[in-house]
Amino acid sequence: MTKKRSLFIFASITFLLLFFAACRSAKYLEEDQALVTDVDINGVNQQLKESAGQYVANDIRPNSPLYLTIYNIFNTRDGAYKTDGIKNVGEAPRILDSALVELSANQIQRFLQTKGYFNAQVKPQVLIKNKKARIEFNTEPGQGYLVNAINQEVQDPEVDRIYQEEVVPGSLVKVGKQYDAADLYLEREKLYTSMRERGYYDYLRQYMRVAVDTIGLQHKTDLSIQVSNPSDSSAHQIYHIDSVYFRVEAADPSLRKNEEAYLDTLRKIVYLDETGKFRLSPLSRYAFLRRGQKYNSENEELSYDRLYEMNGFRSVKINYQKKDSALLDVYYNLIPRAAMSNQMEGEFTFSSGMSGFNVGNTFAHRNVFGGSETIEVRMRYGVLFDSRLPGSLSDKIFNNDFQIGVNLSFPRILAPFRVRSVGRFGLPRTTISSSLQLFFQDQTYANRYFINSLNYQWYEATNKMHSFTPVVIEYRDGRLNESFMNNLIEQGYELYVRSNNRRYFGLGSQYAYTYNAPKLTSKESFSYFRGAADISGNLLGLLSNTLNLRTNDKGEKLLFGVPYLQYVKGEVDYRWYKFLGGNKQFVFRFNSGVIVPYGNNSTLIIFEKSFFSGGMNGIRAWQARTLGPGGYNRSTKPENIRLNLRNLDQLGEVKIETNAEYRFRMLNNFFGAKLNGATFIDAGNIWRLRKDDFNIDGEFVGSKFLSQIAIGTGFGLRVDMDYFTIRLDAGLKVKDPQFRGKEQWVIRHLFDSKDFKYQYALSNRPDRYNFIQYNFGVGMPF
Repeated sequence: MTKKRSLFIFASITFLLLFFAACRSAKYLEEDQALVTDVDINGVNQQLKESAGQYVANDIRPNSPLYLTIYNIFNTRDGAYKTDGIKNVGEAPRILDSALVELSANQIQRFLQTKGYFNAQVKPQVLIKNKKARIEFNTEPGQGYLVNAINQEVQDPEVDRIYQEEVVPGSLVKVGKQYDAADLYLEREKLYTSMRERGYYDYLRQYMRVAVDTIGLQHKTDLSIQVSNPSDSSAHQIYHIDSVYFRVEAADPSLRKNEEAYLDTLRKIVYLDETGKFRLSPLSRYAFLRRGQKYNSENEELSYDRLYEMNGFRSVKINYQKKDSALLDVYYNLIPRAAMSNQMEGEFTFSSGMSGFNVGNTFAHRNVFGGSETIEVRMRYGVLFDSRLPGSLSDKIFNNDFQIGVNLSFPRILAPFRVRSVGRFGLPRTTISSSLQLFFQDQTYANRYFINSLNYQWYEATNKMHSFTPVVIEYRDGRLNESFMNNLIEQGYELYVRSNNRRYFGLGSQYAYTYNAPKLTSKESFSYFRGAADISGNLLGLLSNTLNLRTNDKGEKLLFGVPYLQYVKGEVDYRWYKFLGGNKQFVFRFNSGVIVPYGNNSTLIIFEKSFFSGGMNGIRAWQARTLGPGGYNRSTKPENIRLNLRNLDQLGEVKIETNAEYRFRMLNNFFGAKLNGATFIDAGNIWRLRKDDFNIDGEFVGSKFLSQIAIGTGFGLRVDMDYFTIRLDAGLKVKDPQFRGKEQWVIRHLFDSKDFKYQYALSNRPDRYNFIQYNFGVGMPF
C-alpha cells in the first residue's frame, strides 16, 4: 500500500472518529437539554431551501463535528460541561432553544413572502430522542403572486431621465413575472449608483419607495415605484470637487516626522506626509477624485481599490466636506502598513515511494522608493528522498533543489516614454525580477539556471489583462553525471545527452493575454481564455552575421562563450463554464501548445520549455511527468536508466489536452465547511515534434495521434472553506497509450489487476502500475 493511500485511509478514519465523538456530545448535557444534530426545511425547492436556510439562527444550527470535539476535550469534567474556567477553543454545543426555533420560523416565513409567496406559512416541528434534537421547518408557501402592473412616479425630471435611460432597460421588475423583493432592491441600487456616478452626492436610497397593492387582485399585485425629491428642495443637487487634501498618517504618534502640508500646484492637491517616506506623484495617479471634476462615486471606488492594491497601506479612507451648496472638499487619509515583513513556510511531499520537504522564506519591503514599490527576496530549499535507494538517509537523497529570487515591483508602468494612465480597470505593474536555481539529482543530473526579466502588466478592461515581457535574459548550465552520460551515449542516446548536458544563453520576449479571469470564482455561465507566446533568439539571429559570432564544433553560434537559443512557443487555454443552477456547474477545458526550436538549436529540445502531462491540474489519472510522449513505453530502456531518468524523459514539444468536469454540492455542512463533489473525464497527451531514438514512438504523426490519446476518468471531493478549497481527486486510467491495440484499454484489467501489475513490474521496474492516482491539493484544478 502506498504512503498516499495510507494517508487517505488514515484521514478518513480520523474524520469518522471525530464525527462519532461529536455525536456522543449529548451525554454531557443536562436532562432538560438537547443537542441540535439536524435542521431541515421542507416544502420548497432546493434553491429556495438553501437561501431560506440562511435565516435559521446560528445558535440552533448543527455543530461542526471537528470543532465540537475540540471544545469537548477542553471543556468537560466528570461527564458534564464545565460551568467555569471555560477555554475559548472549538465550538460550544448548539443546544435546542424553542424561542430561537420560533424566531427562525418567522424569519423563513418573511423570506418566502419577499419571494412572492405572500400567504406562506412555516410551522416548526422538533423531534427529540436521546438528548438529540432534529428541527424541521414545514413550509406551505402557497401560490406565488405575479406582477400585474408597474407605475413609476419620479418628481425630478432629470432623475426621471436617468431612471428611464440607465435603469429601466435592464430592469428585472417586469409585468407577468413573480414578485421578488430582491428585484426591487436591485432596482433601487441601480438608480442609487447611477445618480451618485453623475454627481448627486446627497442622493439616498430612501428616495425610492415601492408600494405593493394586492387588493381585488387574484394572486397578482400592482407596484407603484416612487422617487421623491429632498424635503427642502424641488430638485436634486449636482456637486463638484473644489479642494483636494491628501494625507499619509503615521501609524503611531512616535513615527510622526512631519506636520507641514504643501500645495502641489501641478496636481492641485494639498499634500501632507507625516511619515516623510512617501512621494505624492506615484500615489496621486490613483486619486481619481480631482479638483474641478463632477463628483462621481465610481471614481471614489476606483481610488479605494487602486490605493489598496498598491499593497502599501493598511487603511484608506475618503471623506468629504461640503463647502457650499454645490461644492465638496475631498480628504484622502492613508495609514501605511509595516514597511518590512518576513514569512517562513514549509511543506512535506509524498510521491510514488519518494518523500521529502520544502522550506522557504520571503522577505518583503513595501516602500522602497517612496511610491509603494515592493521588493521581495525569496529563498526556497527542497529535498526528495527515495526509500528504494540503499544505504543511510543521506544516501537516499534523490534530488536537491535550491532557489533564490528577487522581485522589484512598481505599481505603475515605467517606460522611457510617457504612458497615459491605465489604472481605471486594474492596477498596472512593472516588475523587474531575477532568480537563480541550483538543482542536483543523485548520480544523474545537475542544473544551474539564472533568469532575469522585465515585465509590464496592465488591464484593457476589468476582464481583459495583458502581460508583456519585452526582455527575458536567461543562462543555463546543465550537466549530466559523467558515468551516466557515457552510459547513455553507449546505448545510442546522444541526442538526449546533447539536450540536457549543455550550456546556453537566451534573449527573448513573452506576451500573454487573459480574458475573464475575475469570473473564475463566480457562479455563472462564461468563457475563459488565456493565450501566451514566448519567442527567443530572433534579434540575436539577425545580428549574428553583423557581430561575426564564432561557432563551436557542432556549428552552433556562440555568445559569451555559449550557444544562444532560438525557438517559438505558443500555448492556449480555453474554458467554458456552464452554470446549471444551485451549486451545479459543468466545465469544459481545452489546453494546447507547441514549441518549435529552430536556427541555432533546431535539433535540440529545451528542457525548461518542454511540455509535460499528468498531475493534479491536468490528466489526473497519471502522476505529473509520467504520461507520454506519444506511445513511448519506458520498458525500452534498461532498468538503471529508468530509475535515473524519472521525470526527465517524458517531455514533449506538442501538447493537446481536454477536460470535462461536472461539479455539484454533496453536503452543506461538513465539519463546518461545504462538501462538493465532481466527476471528470480527462484526455490528451504530449508528443515530440521529430522522431528520435530515445523516445521510441513519441513523435507526433497525424495518422496516429488519436490512437495515442490517453483517457482517464474519476471522482473528486472538494472541501469548500469559503476562503480556500481543499481538493482530493481520484483519477482512474481508462486508456493508456504506452500499450498497443486493445491493450491500451487498461480499464478491462481493473478487477483482475494482479497479474497485469506483475507483468508490468517485470518489464518496467522500478516503475509500478497504478490504476488509480490520488491528487491532493489546494484550489480548483481549473
